[in-house]
Amino acid sequence: MSYTQHDLKATYDPQDRSSWADFVLYTEPGSDVVTTGLHFDTRIEHTSPYVQEWVRRLRRSTPNALHALLVANQEMPRLFDTCATENPESSSVVGGAGCTCLRTLTDPQFGTPVVAEHYRTASGSTDRWAYETLSPINLRDGESVVVLVIDRGTFWARTSRDVLCLLPQRRANGYNVGYSGGGPWALAAYLQQLVDSDGKDTAALRPGGGSPGRGLLEFTTGESDARSQELTLDQLKAIARS
Repeated sequence: MSYTQHDLKATYDPQDRSSWADFVLYTEPGSDVVTTGLHFDTRIEHTSPYVQEWVRRLRRSTPNALHALLVANQEMPRLFDTCATENPESSSVVGGAGCTCLRTLTDPQFGTPVVAEHYRTASGSTDRWAYETLSPINLRDGESVVVLVIDRGTFWARTSRDVLCLLPQRRANGYNVGYSGGGPWALAAYLQQLVDSDGKDTAALRPGGGSPGRGLLEFTTGESDARSQELTLDQLKAIARS
C-alpha cells in the first residue's frame, strides 16, 4: 500500500490526551529483517548532562513491537529478561553478579521506544548502560528549535517547550561533524532549514534534501566543531551569515 507524507501523523504530543503517532516499518520479500521506514535509529553509549537529563524522563514499559525494531531477531527474548539487580536468578546474570540485560523504556514526550543495554562485570568494576532509540522526524505543531546541542556525536535540540530531544532526522541521513561527507552535509542542510524558518520548520529532511549555505557547511565540516557545545538559534544565524 502506497502512502504520502500527509497520510501520516509522525509526532506524538503528551499534552493532547487523544494524541497518537504512526511508525512506518520497512522489510523486503524473503527477508527476515524488519526496520524503521522513516525514523533514524540512534545509539547513545556515552554519559553526559544531556544524556542524564533525557534518561531521567524515560519510563519503564512492557516490550512491544517497536522495541523489537531496536534489537536483532535473536536478541528479542532478552527483552523479557529481568536485570541481575532485580532478580539474581535471571538469565541475564553473568558470573554470579554481572549482568547483560536489556531494559525496555519509552520516551513519554515523543512516544518513541528505547532499549537500554546493561553491561556490568561480575566484580562490579564496570557498570554502564547504552541506549538504542528512534529519533523523532518532527516536533509538535507550534514547537520550534531554540538551541542545538552537539554532544560527543549525539545531536540534541532544546525546544520552545524547554524539552530536550534528539534532533529530528530521517533514516539514512546520519548527522555528523568534523569531516567532509554526507553526515556533516545532512546536518548543515537541516540547520539551514532551521535558520531560514526561525527555528519553526523542524521536519527532518529527506535524504539528499535541502541546500546548506557555505557558512553552515564550513561549520559542520570543521574539526573544531566536533567538540561538545551548545548553540542558540541566533548563533546559528550568525554562522550562516559568515
